[in-house]
Amino acid sequence: MRYALFHFLLRLKTPFSQAARRQRMVEFIERMQISGGERIIDLGGTPEFWADCPVALEIVVVNLPGEQPPGPNLSHHRFTLIAGDACNVDFAADQSFDIAFSNSVIEHVGDAERRRAMAREVQRLAPAYWVQTPSVWFPIEAHTMMPFWWFYPRWLKGLLIRRWRQKLPAWCEMVETTTVLPRSELAGLFPGATIWAEWKMGFVKSYTAYRR
Repeated sequence: MRYALFHFLLRLKTPFSQAARRQRMVEFIERMQISGGERIIDLGGTPEFWADCPVALEIVVVNLPGEQPPGPNLSHHRFTLIAGDACNVDFAADQSFDIAFSNSVIEHVGDAERRRAMAREVQRLAPAYWVQTPSVWFPIEAHTMMPFWWFYPRWLKGLLIRRWRQKLPAWCEMVETTTVLPRSELAGLFPGATIWAEWKMGFVKSYTAYRR
């Protein structure tokens, strides 16, 4: 019962997350002027994410070995699923896609050097890109569902994680290896990009660096 509330909050979060993804897809289509047929590389995504995109696309989805999501049963898109590293996409040539895309991934790839490596790959793979990441300023943290998690003192975070790890070890590993980027770091990784701030309930929910 100790973790019943956690699982309840996960279920409660689902419709809000789906609504946010749908709205984000509308912004992506409008801001990137998507017309259909674009060849997109999705770093760390899933085919399911693209169900809300009404125009047909050619999408290569890249995930770490062992982390590859199942392929879609039916879709108007054409998917290719490839095992790989978003920080070293060694199978793809320079500028071999129309758009490099990533939704809530760059905060999970590792330290600052790994984040720089992913940003370099994004800009190498395509002339246009869209990279979204959560904001530290949103009251409910997206991974832990704790209020203002990033502002807790280190000792308190450590205490909570030690308790959670007993029942949720894989989830705790994800939390411990997540680094949410400030807007300034995102802008520095993608010089020349437009930074779009997604607002919800009067707070910034996420930032997206994009270039058409």
